[in-house]
Amino acid sequence: MARGSVSVKDVARRAGVSLGTVSNVLNRAHLVRPSTRAKVEAAIAELGFVRNESARHLRAGRSRTIAYVMLDATNPFFTDVARGVDDVARAAGLTLFLCNSDQDRQREADYLDQLLENRVRGVLITAVDYANPRLRSLPRLGVPVVLVDRRPGAGAPWCSVGVDDVAGGDLAVTHLLEQGHTQVAFAGGPLSIPQVEDRYAGAIQAIRRAGLADDSLRLLATRALNVAEGRRVGERLLGLPAKTRPTAAFCANDLLALGVLQHMTQAGVAVPDELAIVGYDDIDFAAAAAVPLTSVNQPRHLLGSAAAELLLEEERDGVAHEHRYVEFPPELVVRASSNPRRPIG
Repeated sequence: MARGSVSVKDVARRAGVSLGTVSNVLNRAHLVRPSTRAKVEAAIAELGFVRNESARHLRAGRSRTIAYVMLDATNPFFTDVARGVDDVARAAGLTLFLCNSDQDRQREADYLDQLLENRVRGVLITAVDYANPRLRSLPRLGVPVVLVDRRPGAGAPWCSVGVDDVAGGDLAVTHLLEQGHTQVAFAGGPLSIPQVEDRYAGAIQAIRRAGLADDSLRLLATRALNVAEGRRVGERLLGLPAKTRPTAAFCANDLLALGVLQHMTQAGVAVPDELAIVGYDDIDFAAAAAVPLTSVNQPRHLLGSAAAELLLEEERDGVAHEHRYVEFPPELVVRASSNPRRPIG
């Protein structure tokens, strides 16, 4: 008999007991006489019975699973966030289900449909589209939602945790301006991703406060936030006339920054002497790069654990719960990729 096809009825038949007795052994073993319990346990072992916890909780209308829908599973930032979520989930006796939208709106929507069908206990999400009707319908259907790495917006029906990305973008570009750079590239996109938009807004804020024209910040929009797009940014930078080429680049995440760094290294361009680079997220690879990368740090594990705590709090408090936004400050971690340029001549 195949393991997956073994039922409670099969166990009861093999042990010579009622279905109720098997149920008691599985759920309230202390109520069953030791000799009877031993017979049932022997039948379970012999038949290879595995209880279907998912079906059991669904029948009770209460899942033991929460889900985190992440933006990009290839980015260590999100896997670090997921570890923070998982630590809280495990402590609460819950299972974490991970979904990767891969920055695709339809894929994200499909995941949300599947999670609702499976009656997950709650959803944490770093979304591609926060206006998605499927996402906004979840709280109305009794599924708590917490946004991760995002401000909630006025009147939003959910809690949120995040970092002040406008302040983070300002920190990065202010640092580059203090090193003497007056032409800076911003690499990131799509700008429809709220975090990218906020980091760009912070960069412009720093440029204006320094009294420079907006075109002192050259926007190099990308199709995604990955290393391959970063290499393409490097190609575009080196394709610009030398006299107008930015001497520094602020990238919307570390993967882009590492791609730019790779291309510059391969092209023989000295970092930071010919191009200073600043990333965002401060993933572990940033410090381990060939030229250690200056980056804006986000407390990744803490973002995840705080989001999960908010989710459990809302699930526990029910209608008495008050939605709130928990914000952490960004911190610039300066490394070799943005050291002051050496004097020329």
